[in-house]
Amino acid sequence: MSLFHSIQHQQQTYPDAMAEQEALRDALLKGENTFHFILTEHPPIYTLGTSGTEQDVLTREVDGDTIEVFQTGRGGEVTYHGPGQLVCYVVADLSAEQDLRKHIWRLEEMIIKTLADLGVDSGRDSRGIGVWVDGLKIAAAGVRCRRWVVWHGIALNINPNLNHFKGIVPCGMRDAPVTSLEKLGVDITRKEIKRLIEKHARDVFASLLQA
Repeated sequence: MSLFHSIQHQQQTYPDAMAEQEALRDALLKGENTFHFILTEHPPIYTLGTSGTEQDVLTREVDGDTIEVFQTGRGGEVTYHGPGQLVCYVVADLSAEQDLRKHIWRLEEMIIKTLADLGVDSGRDSRGIGVWVDGLKIAAAGVRCRRWVVWHGIALNINPNLNHFKGIVPCGMRDAPVTSLEKLGVDITRKEIKRLIEKHARDVFASLLQA
């Protein structure tokens, strides 16, 4: 049985978070049998996935803030990370299943179940991966995989500065505005959301924990 290893940070820089995941990834590639679940937050940053380009960054100056742009190796296009967002990273060995789409589905399902607990009806959308509420994206997902070890994950908007998304073409879609729990009128503590997400992570990833 895989060990469920939960790691929680109040905030990390994006490069520090990548370094942490890469170290955990390398241990898995060497045979470690652990499922790593990381909850964190980042200072404001735009990250470019493998399908993203600098043209998707419209401006780096928003609301008086200068937002750094970071080239990352995850799939997808450009997205935003910042305070008020809960980022959920999963570093795990998928070699027993070898199904990346199922992994993305589980990340989404973890958020969908969490939002259902909060009375928010959310789901998937044909326009792209992630979690959507009434045509607005509330959680963006992107992963990277090497020899069936996966890292990166999904980010839930709790109460970020949504104006920061205006500096980019989020996930490459000009007609896909974003939303947050705060905008939906949901008042909940970050601690409670962390508790719910971890509970649902243990549920939706249960088969990996029994491998």
